[in-house]
Amino acid sequence: MSFTFQQENDLKHTAKTTQECLRDKSLIVLEWANQSPDLNPIEHLWRDLKIAVQRRSPSNLTELERICREEWEKLPKYRCAKLVASYPRRLKAVIAAKGASTKY
Repeated sequence: MSFTFQQENDLKHTAKTTQECLRDKSLIVLEWANQSPDLNPIEHLWRDLKIAVQRRSPSNLTELERICREEWEKLPKYRCAKLVASYPRRLKAVIAAKGASTKY
């Protein structure tokens, strides 16, 4: 079975050791423009989670884990659906901007 791996060109992903690991595992890596907008809907959910967790100010690792789980469960299902539904529109905006920043 063949897989294509997609990643943005963040420095940690383009490091020599990372590239060697991908090559050693014979993974095909999709070419991706530098500084391109992140189209992955999960990134928006991670941001929502981060804001919710910061509001609760966990004081230790155990509390952080508990709060993360609680806040993740609270994320509205419609938020996920809305992000997925907006994907075609966001993708068109990125194509129109030729990979540059968009309002998304």
